[in-house]
Amino acid sequence: MNDSAKKLNLTELIGLVIGSIIGGGIFNLMHDMASQAGVGSVIVGWVITAIGMLCLAFTFQNLTNKRPDLQAGIYSFADAGFGHYIGFNSAWGYWLSVWLGNISYATLLMSSLTYFFPIFDNGHNLVSFIAATIILWGGHFLVLRGIHSASFINTIITIIKLIPIFLFIVIMITAFKLNVFTSDFWLMHGKPFNFSDVLGQVKSTMLVTVFVFSGIEGAVIFSGYAKKRKDIGRATVLGIIAVTMIYMLVTLLSFGVMHQAQLSQLGQPAMADLLQHVMGKWGAIIVNIGLIIAVLGAWLSWTMFAAEVPYEAAKVGSFPKFFAKENKNGTPVNSLIFTNVLVELFMVSFFLASSAYNLFLSISSSAVLIPYAFSALYQVKYSYLDKGASDRRRNLILGIIASAYSIWLIYAAGLNYILLTTILFAAGLPAYCYLQKVDNKKDHIFTKLERLLAIALVILAVIAIYELVTGGITI
Repeated sequence: MNDSAKKLNLTELIGLVIGSIIGGGIFNLMHDMASQAGVGSVIVGWVITAIGMLCLAFTFQNLTNKRPDLQAGIYSFADAGFGHYIGFNSAWGYWLSVWLGNISYATLLMSSLTYFFPIFDNGHNLVSFIAATIILWGGHFLVLRGIHSASFINTIITIIKLIPIFLFIVIMITAFKLNVFTSDFWLMHGKPFNFSDVLGQVKSTMLVTVFVFSGIEGAVIFSGYAKKRKDIGRATVLGIIAVTMIYMLVTLLSFGVMHQAQLSQLGQPAMADLLQHVMGKWGAIIVNIGLIIAVLGAWLSWTMFAAEVPYEAAKVGSFPKFFAKENKNGTPVNSLIFTNVLVELFMVSFFLASSAYNLFLSISSSAVLIPYAFSALYQVKYSYLDKGASDRRRNLILGIIASAYSIWLIYAAGLNYILLTTILFAAGLPAYCYLQKVDNKKDHIFTKLERLLAIALVILAVIAIYELVTGGITI
């Protein structure tokens, strides 16, 4: 990082965490939760999620404090704990997931603008493509001015986009009815309580949280830019606590205003329909404005993430050296350009064939869970070996819970999606071989275990492609 680059304070780091997590998903959260679960199961699901996410947040906090030499966050945790090939796959999968996810923000933003300007046609026409391109490169040049400038604007956007969400919470509190909240609490439809049915409902709520919590690593990714090392962990924990409380309030209060069956029938964004039900058309207008601001903020956050990951990986030889170049503001300029060119090209392919976008977005959504799991597993490994530490037992417990939760998230995302994710990781194999041979001048690319893993990934990727072609897997 350029010495002239300004550092990020605690507020800006918290803004990165909250801004990157709260995107468009919160505005449809009550519908997604109510689609297959009653309020009792939703509560259980949120309790499990809160415990798991907090343990993951404390894991990031502990590792950033214990290993200040690891500046690339979740990528460097995987690399330090399990070798260069695992580290490369974490960086590769995370990078692909982030920039492909940015395309979803582009389409969601254009779809949101359709509420006010029908010319955007739900994000599937030339006008939407042109507008998304302007916003993409506007954000690009903003980030080029420096991570500090972009993060400051992100903090402002985060505060603004929280205003309609807090307004929604206040209105839901005033409209809350206990008899509505408690009706068919376990969604048994008049039948006797069935534990297995409740477990199925809980799993359905966990499937939703898999995707709405992406971005918890926001402060960790920019650990090298933090004014104080301790602020990274604090920002992660405080951000997770804040977001979890907001998510829970938005979801649970909605169950006290509408019955589960009504919530499951709301249109998108569900928050707009629900607020319109309570306060009229102005409610929908406020929510749709909030959705537009939220998506803009999340898009900016994830643009910074998408540039930072290959930049940090390049500095330690796991991405081409081309990605390590900075401009005078300390921004990873080549990484940012290359990433946004890919986003632009993929937006063209989406404009021509939206099915391709749906396929790769589904795969990339699962890829982000792999770095989470390896970070948690590294917490277990590091804490086990750190035998002289006074907090060893606490850290071991945190790591075990975070690991179990991360593995559960991978399972909850769906085995088909995990199989499809192997296509992404197998596609990175030639890049890894080139880097190790040419850039890093290594005679032996893989260890024996890594070679077996690479072969397994290729085999699974071939199976996944075959299943896609034959219709065995559908999106």
